[in-house]
Amino acid sequence: MRSPLMRRLGLTAVLTVLLAVFGLAPAASADPAPAALTFATDSATTTPGGTVNLSMTITNNKTYDVWFVYQTIDPTWLTTQRPDLKYGFTGCSLATATGSTPCSGTGPSNLGADYGSTIPPGQSRTVTLTLQVAADSGCNGNIGFYSYFYAEFSDSGNTSGGPVYTPETRVLCA
Repeated sequence: MRSPLMRRLGLTAVLTVLLAVFGLAPAASADPAPAALTFATDSATTTPGGTVNLSMTITNNKTYDVWFVYQTIDPTWLTTQRPDLKYGFTGCSLATATGSTPCSGTGPSNLGADYGSTIPPGQSRTVTLTLQVAADSGCNGNIGFYSYFYAEFSDSGNTSGGPVYTPETRVLCA
């Protein structure tokens, strides 16, 4: 006597094969890469008294909106070891379709709010910080930063990344 279990398993196997043959089986899909954070500078070098613009771009590679971004930016350990190196952030702007607008966040310690509200799928937002090197700053030093970020998406997912390192800028003697 044949077991009813074997009949059910056989029927399930036949249905699975038919669905696969006709392309109706669920396809395996890979989740797209999370939000990506990239850095660029407008100059690889500067002199004491000079400025460098540090641009940070977050790109939404998901199929859902980015609702929230939190980002920190801190000097690298080697940068903090230069007591003669003097610098500070003197400006912040967000690039928009109609031009740049001043940042709305709390500055370099929390850049997330500066990216503006929702970032739709496939779009990017760029925040640019102006780094001012003091006129009496030491020479021949590198200025580098690292960043951690966290992003939440409208599908209730989130991603975090870091450390992400900025391009280093060298301070040259004038």
